[in-house]
Amino acid sequence: MIQNQNRSTRRILSFPAVHPCENIDPKPLIASIKDLALEICQFKSKSFCTNARNARETFRQVRNILTFIEEFPVEFDLGIHESAVLSLSELYFTLQKLRYLLEDCAREDARLFMIMKSDRVANQFRVFFRAIAAALDVLPLGLIDVSSEVKELIELVINQARKSRFEVDPDDKRVMGDIFLILGQFENGFVPDGSDLKRVLDYIGVRKWSDCNKEVKLVDSEIGYECSNEEKKGILSSLLGFLIYSRCVLFDSIDSKITQQQQFDSKCSSDLLNCINTDDFRCPISLEIMKDPVSIQTGHTYDRSSISKWFKSGNSSCPVTGKRLGSTSLVSNLVVKGLIQQFCIENGIPTGETNRKNRDITMTILAGSLAAEGAMKMVADFLADKLENGDLGARNKAAYEVRLLSKASIFNRSCLVESGVIPYLLKLLVSRDSLSQENAIAALLNLSKHSISKGVIVENRGLELIVDVLNNGLALEARQHSAATLFYLASVEEYRKLIGESTEAIPGLVQLVREGNDRARKNGLAAIYGLLIHFGNHQRVLASGVVPLLVNLLISCEKEELVTDSLAVLVSLAEKSDGAKVILCSGALAQVIGILDSSTSRAGNEQCVCLLLALCINGGSDVVEHLVKSPSLMGSLYSLLSEGTSRASKKASALIRILQEYYERSSSSSKTPILPRGRFIHALFS
Repeated sequence: MIQNQNRSTRRILSFPAVHPCENIDPKPLIASIKDLALEICQFKSKSFCTNARNARETFRQVRNILTFIEEFPVEFDLGIHESAVLSLSELYFTLQKLRYLLEDCAREDARLFMIMKSDRVANQFRVFFRAIAAALDVLPLGLIDVSSEVKELIELVINQARKSRFEVDPDDKRVMGDIFLILGQFENGFVPDGSDLKRVLDYIGVRKWSDCNKEVKLVDSEIGYECSNEEKKGILSSLLGFLIYSRCVLFDSIDSKITQQQQFDSKCSSDLLNCINTDDFRCPISLEIMKDPVSIQTGHTYDRSSISKWFKSGNSSCPVTGKRLGSTSLVSNLVVKGLIQQFCIENGIPTGETNRKNRDITMTILAGSLAAEGAMKMVADFLADKLENGDLGARNKAAYEVRLLSKASIFNRSCLVESGVIPYLLKLLVSRDSLSQENAIAALLNLSKHSISKGVIVENRGLELIVDVLNNGLALEARQHSAATLFYLASVEEYRKLIGESTEAIPGLVQLVREGNDRARKNGLAAIYGLLIHFGNHQRVLASGVVPLLVNLLISCEKEELVTDSLAVLVSLAEKSDGAKVILCSGALAQVIGILDSSTSRAGNEQCVCLLLALCINGGSDVVEHLVKSPSLMGSLYSLLSEGTSRASKKASALIRILQEYYERSSSSSKTPILPRGRFIHALFS
C-alpha cells in the first residue's frame, strides 16, 4: 500500500504522500501504518548532519505510536467508526510525509543544502507532528480494547506532538553563520581560510572529493529547477560556488574507487545497450524515440503522448496486438526511460524530460550571484597555478576539474580562459599518461565552444597538437574528443582552412570513422562535415577515400544517427560534379533509394532526398534515368511532400519536377506518364 515509486524521482523537500482510499479495509490500513512506523524507526541508524535533535525526538514519538499500533485489536471493526477510519488515514498520510523528510535529512548528497534549509526543515517537523496530534485526537480511544497504559501512552504522544518545539539546532545555526561569512568573503574578493571551509565540511560529513562532488550535483540540479526564481537561484548559485571552490582547493586527489565504480557502471550500461535493439526505444505509434515511455495492460510500451491521443480518440484496444483493454491506465516504464536516456547521452541525441530539468546553457552566461562569481574566479586562478606548477597528479586533477567546470557553464569557460589555462592544457596533450591526455583534450573540447578560446588555442600551436592526438592519442576517448574539438574550431572560416591544410587532419578523421566506436564515428563525421563548408577542403576529403567508407556505413551500420550523418557528408560532397561522380561509382545510388523506402527517420529521409537531388543535378542524365525506373521512389517522394520536414518537402518537389520533365522528354505521347499530370501539379502547388 505504501507508495515507493516517487522516491527515485521526487525533488528534495517535496512530500508526495498518498491518501488511502475512502473505503479501505481497516486491516491493511493498520498493517501499513505499522510498516511505515517501523521504516521510520530504522532511520535511527543513519547519520543526520542537520536537525539531529529533531530526528531523535521523531524516533522517540514514532516508537510510541508503533507500540500503540502493535496493540491495536485485529478484530476491531473500524467500518462502524468513521472517526477512527479518518484518524488512522490521516496518521498514515502524515507518517508518509515524515518519512520523506527523514530521507532528505539523511541524504548523503544534500548535506549543505539541508543545513541551509534548517529553519524550513525544523518547521516541517513541527507541522507534521501537529498533524499527527490532530489525527490521533479524533481517535475514539474509549471504544478501542487496549490497555490503559497504551491509552495513556497515546495521550502522551498527542500532548508531546502539540508541545514539542522542534527548533533549529544551535550547532546548525553556528555552521550556517560560518557559511554566510565565507560567502561574504567570496563576494568581496577575499580568499577564505581553508580551515574555515574544512570545519564546515567536517560538520556535514563531507570528507572526500566524491562526497563534495555529490553535493555539487544536487545543488546544480536545484538551480535548474529554480531558474525562474532569481532570489532562490542566487542563493543556490552561491552555495554551488562554495562547494566547487571546496572541491577544487581542499581535496588533493579524486578517490579512485568512486571513479572506477562510475566507469564500471557506465561500461555496464553501454554493454546492456549493445544487447538491446534500439528500435524498441521507438514508440510503435509515432515511430519516434520515446520521451516518456509508459506501459499499458498488455505489457507493451508507448510514448505517453501518443498512447494518450490513441485513447482520447475513442480507442480502447492495444495498438500493437489489437486486444481490447479492461483498463486504459498508464504505468511509467522507468527501466526503459533510463535506457533511452543512456542511449541518447552516448549518441549525442537531445533528450526529452528527465528526472531533473535540463538547464539551458545560455542561462549560464552569468554566475548567478556575486559570491558564485568571486568563487569561480578564485577557482580558475587556483587551477591555472596547479596546471603550471603542480606535479603530474596535481595537473591531472586540475585538468579534470577544468573538464567538469567548463562542460555546462559559459561563465566558467570565460573565467578559465581569462586565467590562462589553455596553454597549460595544450602542454598536457603530449603527456604519456593516458588519463592526463584525455582530461586535457576533453577540457579543451569544452573550452573550444567559447568564442575567445578558439583563437587562444590556435595561437598556441593548438591545431598541431590536437591533430597529433587525433592520430596518435593514447586512448580512443582522447582521439574522439580531439575530433569534436576540431569540429568546434572549424566553425571559424580561417581555421577550417588551416585544419584542411594540415596533411594529417582529414586522413586522421577518416581513420577515426573507420576504426572508432559509434561516438568516435559521430564526432569524426561531424568534423568532416564542418570542414567541407570551406570549398578548398572538398578535394582533400574526396582524396582521403571517405566515400567508399561512408557507403559501407550505409550498408552495414544499424545506428540511424550514423547513417544520417554519413548521408549528410555525402550530400555535401555531391554538390560538386567530381564528388557526385565518385559517389555514383561507389554504388551508393541503390543504397540511398533503399534507405528512403525503409527508413522511419525523418532526418535520414531528408538527407536521402537531398542526396538524390544533388546526384541528379551534378551526376548526369544517367542518374535521372535510373531514378525514373525505380518503382518505389515516387511513393516515397510523395510521402515526403506531406509528412517530411519543410526542407525535405521542397527537395522532394524539386526532384519530382526533374523526374517528370525527363520522363515527358523521353516518352512518346501514347504512353501513360509515370505520374498522372494532375496529381503532379497538385503536389507542387499544394
